[in-house]
Amino acid sequence: MAELIFNLKDVPEEEANDIRDLLDTNQIEFYETSAGRWKISVAAIWVTHNEDYIKSRQLINEYQHNLIARRQAERADPENRANIPDWKEHLRNNPIVVLLYIVAIAVVIALSILPFIRLS
Repeated sequence: MAELIFNLKDVPEEEANDIRDLLDTNQIEFYETSAGRWKISVAAIWVTHNEDYIKSRQLINEYQHNLIARRQAERADPENRANIPDWKEHLRNNPIVVLLYIVAIAVVIALSILPFIRLS
């Protein structure tokens, strides 16, 4: 019977492709299910044979530990940190979008507190 090995919900396509390649290179048979049109099913990767579950789980855990270490190293690198834009750069580059966000936030706040304010 098939075993769920990797849930694909909210997983970046790059990571999902890496998991598929990892299973392929280690000759582990698997198949994939999609979430479907209305996103009510399980989008996941399943191993076909139960005896492959432990090996594939170990491979995926090792891959994820390496991925975490790589991402933390990227985040710690001062060159990468310098490329992250702050809100001032967003305002300079996309003033209309920032203005629309501010207006949307103000509308939500106004609608949230309007029932509690008595207007004369």
